Amino acid sequence: MSESGASATALPHDRQPALRVMPMPADLNPAGDVFGGWVMSMVDIAGSIPARRRARSRVATVAVNSFVFKQPVSVGDLVSFYAEVIAVGRTSITVDVGVFAERDPENPVVVKVTEAQLTYVALDDKGRKRPLPAE
Repeated sequence: MSESGASATALPHDRQPALRVMPMPADLNPAGDVFGGWVMSMVDIAGSIPARRRARSRVATVAVNSFVFKQPVSVGDLVSFYAEVIAVGRTSITVDVGVFAERDPENPVVVKVTEAQLTYVALDDKGRKRPLPAE
């Protein structure tokens, strides 16, 4: 991802998010922050979108190569997930996902909250791994 620090002053201006979600109170952990598992599931969904487009078929997550929580996510944050294919193998697709939270609508601030890299495999109609089509 092009943003490397824990904070950013703006969302990536040259890309559209794969997913944009606002967490709800039911998504909180006992400490009052959004549960890390909620963030992980949204990252997986966001990452699967460009993988599915590239595979032109179903995909399955086969690896979470890296996952870094940089800052907590809070109820009321508008969370944007930017996903980009970074590598393509014979049957697999690796995707970087950067997650940004837009906070405090009265005094807006954007913070990078999570970075992840996941690998997906292309599946045929019977759920078996299959070669990727040529671009």
